[in-house]
This record gives sequence, structure tokens and C-alpha cells, in this order.
Amino acid sequence: MIKQISAAERHEARTGEWLRSNYLFSFADYYDPANVQFGPLRVFNEDYVSPDSGFPTHPHTEMEIVTIVLDGEITHTDSLGNDLVIHAGEVQRMTAGTGITHSEANKSEAEVHLLQLWFLPNKRGIAPSYEQMKIDFLDTKDELVPLVTGQKVMEDVVFINSNSTIFYGNFSQGKDMLFQTFKIRKSLIYVLEGNLIVNGVELEKNDQVRLEEQEVITFHATSKASFILVDVPAVEANY
Repeated sequence: MIKQISAAERHEARTGEWLRSNYLFSFADYYDPANVQFGPLRVFNEDYVSPDSGFPTHPHTEMEIVTIVLDGEITHTDSLGNDLVIHAGEVQRMTAGTGITHSEANKSEAEVHLLQLWFLPNKRGIAPSYEQMKIDFLDTKDELVPLVTGQKVMEDVVFINSNSTIFYGNFSQGKDMLFQTFKIRKSLIYVLEGNLIVNGVELEKNDQVRLEEQEVITFHATSKASFILVDVPAVEANY
């Protein structure tokens, strides 16, 4: 199955004057019973946070939360004692596990552009933990760069307690690539910039495609394009 979802079908949300968001799945005041999760992927939000603002301290449990900063920087503070800045080109994973509180603040003078993806973990009751890594994925060209994975065989990648992997692609115009997958996996591709053809489906900026029961995913960049690929198990995680 291949399902194309246009940019216009995303849920747009505004929080005061400081936060602009687009939700790919049900979140906050947006609920669609047919669009709750994709395998263990429960949340995929694209956020723009204004200067001198941010998310106040709030709790989480039993969730793997990934933050990918595309432009700008955001300060993370949590109940584990972390007080760190996440810059563009860096990736953070926070395991909420049995319980954690945290805040995220844009203390800079420029807007921050980031992605947040939440995954249901492989198991409940994990101790809260934190990992942050500078991967410099924004400077890559014509390759799929793993950012986060639950597969410990990969190196220089942020680890996640989920059998899932997030890749970043930055393709030049005319670039072709094959991604080998399995029918027991699902894949979601979200276009950040440019134009991309995925398994024959034409995508523009902020479009997405969700693929199931595929063995190969083909990419062709009809213009310079950057995108996120999320590879997850087909089995839904429900708890």
C-alpha cells in the first residue's frame, strides 16, 4: 500500500504568537481516529519556535522523544539535571520511561525550526535517559544519513528504545537511490524541501508518503530535495 498525503492535509496549529506547528498525526487538539500512529511512531510535528519563548516544564512517561534541529538552536532542561543547547545539525533523544519533566526554550534572537518525533518504546518501565549527538547531517549530499536507530549495529547514531530508524536525505537534482526494506516494515517519507518521486509518487515540499508491504523504495529527485525517512516495524504498538 502506498498512501500520499499532501502538505495541505497536515494539521496546522498555532500557540499564541510564539509557536507554529504542523502535525502529521493526532496530537493536542487534533484527533483523527484514522491517523493516530504509524507502527510505533506516535507523533511527527514540525515546529517553528519564536525567539525568547518555548515550551514550559511539562511531564512525559513511556515515550521515546526525538528532537531534530534543522535551523537555529533550542535549550533543553530536564529533571535528570541536563541543561544543554541543541544546535542545528544535532539530534537529541529523551527516554521518558518511568517519568521525566523537561522544558525547551529558544533563548536566541532567531526562530528555531525543528522536528519532534515520538515513538512508543519496545517495553515499558525503562529508566529515563538522555542522549545528544552532533551528526552534521545538514551538510551531507546524495546519501541517506541515519540519525536515530534502535539497531545497535550502527555507529555514530543516536540510540532509541524502538525498533525504528530515522534517516535524513539531501539529494541533488537528478539523484536516484534505492532503499532496501521488507514487507514486515513500514516507511514514511516527509519532504522538507524540493521535489521527490518515491515509488512513482510525485511529492512536493511538506508532502508525505506512507508505504507498507514494500521490498524496495525508489527515490528520484526532480529538483534539489531534502527529506526525512522513518523506517518502523509494521506491528502497531499499543499500550
